[in-house]
Parts: sequence; structure tokens; C-alpha cells
Amino acid sequence: MIIKIFNSVLILVAVFMGVKQGYAMFSGKPEMMGMFGKWGFSKTGLMINGIVTITAAIFILFPKTFVWGNFLMAAGILLIICFHLLDKDLKGMAIELPFLFLNLIIIYLQYPLKSQI
Repeated sequence: MIIKIFNSVLILVAVFMGVKQGYAMFSGKPEMMGMFGKWGFSKTGLMINGIVTITAAIFILFPKTFVWGNFLMAAGILLIICFHLLDKDLKGMAIELPFLFLNLIIIYLQYPLKSQI
């Protein structure tokens, strides 16, 4: 029971962060434009990435799309990690690792409201 509550909190954190970061990308916040711009993302590309991130966050909330949402979110984070590594930016890469692990832990703990049949 405690694990389900813990996992529910982790899910809410992941969804909040996904929506927050996705909206920042979609709206073209200057810090997002700066970071993704150096990797060759256009404003349109950043908006699409933001939409995918928000969609992935919402997918996490539903049992049928739970794994897909976490997978998409983890893939987006892994993309950012790879870009940081291409720039030899270990600090930027290290900042992203906890968010990647968050999605992997959530997948491992599974959807908390799934019935035990």
C-alpha cells in the first residue's frame, strides 16, 4: 500500500514536470529556445517537442497509455541527455538523469490503481 502511494506521488511529480516543461517548450520560453536552439531546433520543432512532452505526461495518467507515456517521456529526456553529451556538457547531462530514472522507476512500480486480479 505504501509503495502504491509512493508511486502515485512519483507519477504526479512526473506529470507536473512534463506539463510544465512541455508548456515551456510549446510557448517558446527564452531558456528553452536557447538550449534547444543550439542543437538546431526551430521554434516549430520546439513547439512539436512541447506538444509531445505534454501528451506523454497526460498518457501517464491512464492505465492503457501508462507505459507509452513513460516511454515517450523517457525518450525525450534521453534525447536531451544525448545532446548534452554531444556538447560534452556533463553537468547538463547529470541534471537530466534523475528525471530519466524517475520514469524508469515509475514503469517498474507499474500503474498504482490497476486492480489486483
